[in-house]
Amino acid sequence: MHHIRVLRPADGIVAFYDGRVEGYRFAEGLNWVDDGALGLGIASYAIVSGNEALVYDTHVTVDHARFVRATLEAEGVTRFVIVLSHKHLDHIAGTEAFADCEVVATTRTADALAAKKDDIEAGTLAGPPGIDPLVLPTRTFEERLTLDVGPRRVELIHFDIHSDDAAVLWLPAEHILFAGDTLEDTVTYVSEPDGLDRHLAGLDELAALDPDRILPNHGDPDVIAGGGYPKGLIDATRDYLNWLLRLPDEPELRATPLAELIEGDVGAGRLTYYAPYEEVHQENLAAMAPNG
Repeated sequence: MHHIRVLRPADGIVAFYDGRVEGYRFAEGLNWVDDGALGLGIASYAIVSGNEALVYDTHVTVDHARFVRATLEAEGVTRFVIVLSHKHLDHIAGTEAFADCEVVATTRTADALAAKKDDIEAGTLAGPPGIDPLVLPTRTFEERLTLDVGPRRVELIHFDIHSDDAAVLWLPAEHILFAGDTLEDTVTYVSEPDGLDRHLAGLDELAALDPDRILPNHGDPDVIAGGGYPKGLIDATRDYLNWLLRLPDEPELRATPLAELIEGDVGAGRLTYYAPYEEVHQENLAAMAPNG
């Protein structure tokens, strides 16, 4: 199935990773699957216990999601609960493969998807491909929701980071954080530039969880396979957002090369440098321009 790698960062945790494959494109021309997801690399996750699995995001196509389901079913899973990390297309595209399952999301995610359902299905929201049919969440929550996967307690927590509807997964017994897009390596993508102050406050709250390991949806597959990122990924993200907020008063900072900007975090093992994030960085700079 395409180039999916099945990674196992911890006992009972499976990552389904695709992207960062040189020379491969999902489709010709501009499309959000290649240019917003596979080019950077993306993972969906499953927390598995016996015949139960919580699947965190449904990947970038229905075929990807079917692969996720088939792989888990081959390992004995018969009961699925789906959790959507947020409303962006590369996280919700495979919902059709889980149409017979409970789909959980924040109320904000559910409302946003319902409001844009026609455009999402037609491929006119963010360009092609369309996601048709889009299966909407069947259960929503506001701030927190606790689910059990076998003996594992999983806390779903709403955060306003990256997007105002984000849901992270927190395993309190193991201090493992599934971050969705609230954290990203090499740099976060600024989707809501007017919300950076809120996002910074959210990062402070995220840091207060004190995670030992962090599993983001966009990151280095080798780091994910090795167990995930250290807590310092939160600090690196916070430093980057604070740097962006300095730009209106210090426009000369725009000339700082990305590699130089993050070299301290790379040296400390909090980030890796991946060249395609240069484009993300440039888009962030444009978003922070006075007329952005």
